[in-house]
Amino acid sequence: MNLESYLITKEPYYSATHNEVRLFEAAYASRMPMMLKGPTGCGKTRFVEYMAWKLKKPLITVSCHEDMTASDLVGRYLLDAEGTVWHDGPLTMAVRNGAVCYLDEIVEARQDTSVVIHSLTDDRRMLSLEKKNEVLKAHKDFHIVISYNPGYQSVLKDLKESTKQRFGAIDFDFPTPEDEAKIIAHESGIDMKTALKLVTISERSRNLKGHGLDEGASTRMLIYVAQLITQGVSLTEACQVALVLPITDDHDIRNALSSAIAACT
Repeated sequence: MNLESYLITKEPYYSATHNEVRLFEAAYASRMPMMLKGPTGCGKTRFVEYMAWKLKKPLITVSCHEDMTASDLVGRYLLDAEGTVWHDGPLTMAVRNGAVCYLDEIVEARQDTSVVIHSLTDDRRMLSLEKKNEVLKAHKDFHIVISYNPGYQSVLKDLKESTKQRFGAIDFDFPTPEDEAKIIAHESGIDMKTALKLVTISERSRNLKGHGLDEGASTRMLIYVAQLITQGVSLTEACQVALVLPITDDHDIRNALSSAIAACT
């Protein structure tokens, strides 16, 4: 199968915060399965895209959800004009062809689904296709990466220890204020002065984490705000649309965020 459509040909903009690029390169060299841990919208997916581009490897991304079955990952038999034909799932495609497989927010998947990756994350590096009665040996370039937001973990939504211990891990957090402002400016075309204002607003929202908010404003949300501003929307309105209203339904928290926005404008 030709995976050219999964190759990232244009360099994604990524601003390294620590030594995550070097660590990932070392992990890829030894094909160590990797887990990226950090809050929503802090750049985990962009980092994987950047590393796939840097390593010149195709990237197959799967957005995990609670209804995802093992067959969604591995594949299934489907009827077409020629009869019943096997169709590889995204994980199997990556295993066969030597792609990077990125399972985004794996904690959202059913635990029985995540078990199918276990044989790929140890020295066996193989995938059992039970419905085909086939055991598939992973291509030498195959690499598996998962992302995980510890802030959302619970008794019902957490990775099994038997899964966690099969991965190396890199911690992610939001960039420094200066770096975050540069990212916002680059992604939206907004000026640095306004980008720094948005970062100040985000810091105040993040201070409310655990005090009414599960998560503060992400870098992604700030980019959305900036994009609205570049379209002529006022900073206050843009923050309401892309930050305050999406993040909470609590009127007291909305008022607190609105006050923080007013203080920065």
